[in-house]
Amino acid sequence: MDFGAPLLDAYEKKHMISINNVQPLSSESLFDLLKTEFPAYVNEKLGSNLAVEFAHVSDIVNISFPEIIEGNAYTVTVGDNSLELTDHTTEGTYNTELLEQHLVEFLTLKAG
Repeated sequence: MDFGAPLLDAYEKKHMISINNVQPLSSESLFDLLKTEFPAYVNEKLGSNLAVEFAHVSDIVNISFPEIIEGNAYTVTVGDNSLELTDHTTEGTYNTELLEQHLVEFLTLKAG
């Protein structure tokens, strides 16, 4: 039985983006910014009315779009010098590239 192939497939579908945390933002302040500003930001960019949910534990903020993506869509790990964005979406799910683009733009705007 080859256990490596399924793990490799799962790994290849996820990627990480690093964003400089110049401000620097703490995980608490990022969580608050995301909750209060990101839904309006992304919905204005998309011309939509998507529900956006957030969860915060320690230095990690999870972001989900429950109406269109099952489970956690993105994780932001907050460090002293950077924000690490991990994509948990799968191919063919809504337009995840566009969601990710707007999330990266928002994080860059707020952390830069």
